[in-house]
Amino acid sequence: MAQELSFEELFDTEFLSALEAFTLRAKRVPQGGFFANQNSPSRGSGLEFQDFKAYVPGDDIRAIDLNIYQRLGKLFIRIFEEQRNLPIYLLVDQSASMYLEDSSRIIAGLRSALALTSLSLSQHDSVALYSFTDQLHTLTRSRTGKHNLIPIARLMSELYQGTTTDLSDSLAEFGQYKLRRGLLVVISDFFDPMVFEDFARRLRLVKHRSILIQLVKDSDGDPTLQAELNGDVRLLDCETNIGLDISIDPVVLTRYRNAYQDFTRKLANDAAASNSGLLVVNVEQDVLKQLSSMFQYPV
Repeated sequence: MAQELSFEELFDTEFLSALEAFTLRAKRVPQGGFFANQNSPSRGSGLEFQDFKAYVPGDDIRAIDLNIYQRLGKLFIRIFEEQRNLPIYLLVDQSASMYLEDSSRIIAGLRSALALTSLSLSQHDSVALYSFTDQLHTLTRSRTGKHNLIPIARLMSELYQGTTTDLSDSLAEFGQYKLRRGLLVVISDFFDPMVFEDFARRLRLVKHRSILIQLVKDSDGDPTLQAELNGDVRLLDCETNIGLDISIDPVVLTRYRNAYQDFTRKLANDAAASNSGLLVVNVEQDVLKQLSSMFQYPV
């Protein structure tokens, strides 16, 4: 049966209060949009004073600094750095592997998504929420304003356990949407057998800056931490229901650890190849403290 999580399971009062500690500052923001608290590469009559420059015909005469003219007899204008909003597009994995073992991955994933939503809305940025299994689902198109935090959180709490994962096709579909360039955040365990076929290329094709949030457990890299995994066992793929009978011994464990290291290395390489950020979040630890290291703000 598909698992569902209540709002209270996902976002308790203590967690919601802690979201106020976050502030997101983007290094570079695409042109367009409303004025907000993100620095844009363009310069004009924005909010933050940047520099002076000599006046040339065509410049905005309202920006002329009369104090300098009175002192030097020359016309200079004040240059301001425009501040514009940053569209944030959140893609959350809702496939079956996210719901295994007390649903810890989906809880950490949705808390990560809500943390990013909170700090984005507080900066007057826009947030759009999507989920994916073997196809892409639009949960809400771009919203702005702090008042949208709880409605978006309730949409997250309505997610239910899906089946298989197809991130590559989901990214391909997302890339076809005519959206203003912004920041794409993919939140997943990335346990998709097809994810490495053309993952880096698909990320580049979406034409957004990207951040990958990989949700992990300690036992992912060391299965001996799960006491039941010893001797003769039958492994069952939770998404395909394909079973495999195996005898766990030191040779098998070594092969598994090597395969998992290859998996994590490939994900990191694909992130670098697509100029994407990669943040590894351990779902068994405090999510907000780990996210704070990404944005360099204390919780």
